[in-house]
Amino acid sequence: MKKIIFATMVVFGLVSVCFAADSLLIDDFEGAVSGGAEGTVDFGAGNGSNVNVTASTDIKNSGNQAIKVDFTAAPGGYIFIARGKDLDAKNANWQIKPEDIKWEEYSAISFYMYGNDTKKDIAFDVKDGGGELWRYIIKDDFKGWKKIVCSFDKFYVRDDWQPDTADKNAKLDFSIASFQFEPLPDSSGTYYFDTVELVKK
Repeated sequence: MKKIIFATMVVFGLVSVCFAADSLLIDDFEGAVSGGAEGTVDFGAGNGSNVNVTASTDIKNSGNQAIKVDFTAAPGGYIFIARGKDLDAKNANWQIKPEDIKWEEYSAISFYMYGNDTKKDIAFDVKDGGGELWRYIIKDDFKGWKKIVCSFDKFYVRDDWQPDTADKNAKLDFSIASFQFEPLPDSSGTYYFDTVELVKK
């Protein structure tokens, strides 16, 4: 009987390791959440839009907290909530450095979002190794937590705005340096985000 129990535990342990290896956690928004030059999240808004980002300990997907995004996205305005390297908020780094990731092993980036079923769109952008922004659109057509999987081959180059320093070569260059959420006009409300991972091929 002891041998059977031990064998079962070993098999269960191996299965757990296999499942764990299918993704790489890069950010879970633990610790202090703050904006500004010394902040841990790079966020802002303009042209009539506004945004505030705080920690949520009551609504969360994993760990001790998620980030809570209160916003108004006005027509003609913009919003960004970013984490990663080389941002204006110098402490907005992921828990793993982008250059330490074997990007060729992954096909997608995922995160958990707490939806409100507003039928509004939210953009999820990544900034590639050449400083170029790529976009993936999510529709808020669900309620509660949902895992959103964004396949790298489904991102498209942003054609409305690019940083002056972007290489603009229309090629998704790895490694990815940062990601950002952007609720799109015309919308307002509160979203929660948590548990950002890379998904293996």
